[in-house]
Amino acid sequence: MKLTVDLPHHPYDIVIEKGSLRRAGSWLAGLWSAQKVVIVTDNHVASLYAEKVKLSLEDAGFETYVFDFLEGEASKNLKTVNKVYEFLVKVGMTRSDGIVALGGGVVGDLAGFVASTYMRGIHFVQIATSLTAQVDSSIGGKTGVNTPFAKNMVGTFAQPDGVLIDPETLKTLGKRELIEGMGEVVKYGLIADQELWQELKEMDGSLESIYEHAESIIYHSCDVKRKVVVEDELDNGVRLYLNFGHTIGHAIEATAGYGQIMHGEAVAIGMVQISRVAEEKGLIQEGLTQAIIEMCEKFGLPVASDSWQEEELYRALLHDKKARGQVIQLVLVPEIGTAQIHPIPLTEMKDYLKR
Repeated sequence: MKLTVDLPHHPYDIVIEKGSLRRAGSWLAGLWSAQKVVIVTDNHVASLYAEKVKLSLEDAGFETYVFDFLEGEASKNLKTVNKVYEFLVKVGMTRSDGIVALGGGVVGDLAGFVASTYMRGIHFVQIATSLTAQVDSSIGGKTGVNTPFAKNMVGTFAQPDGVLIDPETLKTLGKRELIEGMGEVVKYGLIADQELWQELKEMDGSLESIYEHAESIIYHSCDVKRKVVVEDELDNGVRLYLNFGHTIGHAIEATAGYGQIMHGEAVAIGMVQISRVAEEKGLIQEGLTQAIIEMCEKFGLPVASDSWQEEELYRALLHDKKARGQVIQLVLVPEIGTAQIHPIPLTEMKDYLKR
């Protein structure tokens, strides 16, 4: 299956195909001429796939190197970025060479940021191996790293030359790592795709059902995201819909300490919390919060946090990238399959943080 992110200045394809990882070299040869390539990945993904992808790229005529860093959100920072820069200089990367981001969301965000800033920008592709990356973060050109103040506070918009998704890689994820990706899938059904929501309702929530439906739920999620990205590449309008649950979710990640709670888990909690308060205020359909809770719980996603500190969360929200002045662009789902932006004063977010 293939989808096109049809941006006028930089169109590219998303390829979703079981077994495609072993053909990464021929796929990349269809995008780039022979050149130096650095595969940027983490140590866990490297142990699973780096050698396979490296050999495939070398067979296709690419001079290939591998840089890996310690897995986890805690590594997504400027210190790691600087280490990648040093490696690129060491192997002699030029502006006509490229980076392959091989891994999940952390790898894709960091490798994309490096590619977009090294020598003022070199090209890169995404080979997504986690469910979160396959349905969301590998598409759309958002790159970034975390700071002590907020998640992804430092970043760029830089589109990849292509995205390769092999659903078979999901079978090497741990249970928690697979389930957290369902947070983003549930989000896509809620904000824009009633057909996806119906498919999720028909699934029994088991790992086997996720594997069985993987190609379909990835395709649906990617289709929503690529349409939104084409309409609003720089995140000033409808692309904000993709942040449903993320306003509180990112604050949860930051206050818990990066890596203590996974992204999709935080998004699930954020979707439930935002919807619960919005429903109390009469802003969304009655009963919708319960439907979200039931869907999240079916797949094993958390719907509440054990350590909820309202003041800490609010301080983290002050650095939210969706804020415009003293107004935050809160995303709500009035009914399943639709989303809207609900601008509120930052101070009103305190209402949404009350348990």
